Amino acid sequence: MTTDQTNGGGGDGTQTVEAYSCSFCGKPQESVRRLIAGPSKIFICNECVGRCQQIIADDQPIVKPHQNPTTPRDMFELLNEYVIGQERAKRVISVGVYNHYKRIWFGTEDPDVELQKTNVMLVGPTGCGKTHLAQTLARILDVPFAITDATSLTEAGYVGEDVENILLRLIQDAEFDIARAEQGIIYIDEIDKIARKSANPSITRDVSGEGVQQALLKILEGAVVNVPPQGGRKHPHQEFLQIDTSNIMFILGGAFDGLGEIIKGRQTKDATSIGFNSISKPTEEELADFTAVEPGDLLNFGFIPEFIGRVPLVVGLSDLNHEELIQVLTEPKNALVRQYEALFKMDGVELEFSKGALDATAELSHERRAGARGLRSIVEELLVDVMYELPSMEGVKKCIIIKEAVTDNAWPQLLDADGNRLDGDLPDGKHTVAA
Repeated sequence: MTTDQTNGGGGDGTQTVEAYSCSFCGKPQESVRRLIAGPSKIFICNECVGRCQQIIADDQPIVKPHQNPTTPRDMFELLNEYVIGQERAKRVISVGVYNHYKRIWFGTEDPDVELQKTNVMLVGPTGCGKTHLAQTLARILDVPFAITDATSLTEAGYVGEDVENILLRLIQDAEFDIARAEQGIIYIDEIDKIARKSANPSITRDVSGEGVQQALLKILEGAVVNVPPQGGRKHPHQEFLQIDTSNIMFILGGAFDGLGEIIKGRQTKDATSIGFNSISKPTEEELADFTAVEPGDLLNFGFIPEFIGRVPLVVGLSDLNHEELIQVLTEPKNALVRQYEALFKMDGVELEFSKGALDATAELSHERRAGARGLRSIVEELLVDVMYELPSMEGVKKCIIIKEAVTDNAWPQLLDADGNRLDGDLPDGKHTVAA
């Protein structure tokens, strides 16, 4: 479309056509695709509009997800608001993540120095906070985040999920903005399940162990990968999304059952080599403490050297102790007790946990060896009956969870506005305890 205008001419009936051109580059209208008219016969062509848009885009500051936090200390303090315990792990990860994104956004002025990407391995028992730590990290940084389970992955060509489908989840979380997805975080849980079945290199196919390790090498190190937009297996005639994994941070986590013995065995060997002949048998708590893990321990566990080399940051975590489990219940911004207090408040009821109830809940989770992950199921089981009854009861203003509710299936103390007991009809198996 052009902006040609036709004006009436002289008395002989002929018409004269004004020639228009871009007021910025001078090109005539017939040399451009479109000429846009402005006031006072000012015109701009489509090519100059494109140049203007590029100039504006170049002048815009790059919006980076690290606006807050800006230092490892900031990141550590924000992690502290949501993640209880694991102080060393939070410090190491804060530095690792800071350096990772600094490498992406600023690079290096020295052409002879190549900054390698930082992938992280979180090694710790079930319920110590590995997944929660990774989720919180992504939320703080405001970057796309995806979680996958290593047990679903198999080597290409076998029944199971291709490793490329991990990237599809990240792209979906970024709403198919590939550039944003390329700065995201992927958490692969249960990574210990892809350790090879023996310490010796596999002769036969180990499609869910060493084969998956081999398949992951490319995306961990950084490569342009073709991803099927609908997921599933790749086939020759489908279209692909291309994503560069060079700047994607991979966090790998696993419980690593049996790794404690490997760590203690190495430490015992080190101790005897310097003259300590009598070494006591490690306790169960010591075997669940992975803070002393080294890359060589993972090699002995069943990971190939090439895989370990692509995960330079190995962080060991330990079981949460009794006090830390109580802190998980009460202190973080999204603490379990706070969540249920908010739910009860919607029914006009104040929820309170006695100190004895908190102690008993933490002790029960410790006995089940479920860690922080087990706290939710315990609290949900504890409150389900009272949450069922309360909306149908009148006059209840306060609900106190007592120790016996955890240890002996007792009914919580329900009080009216004056502090009088309102027990109502007790569910089967419940009994009251005197105040």
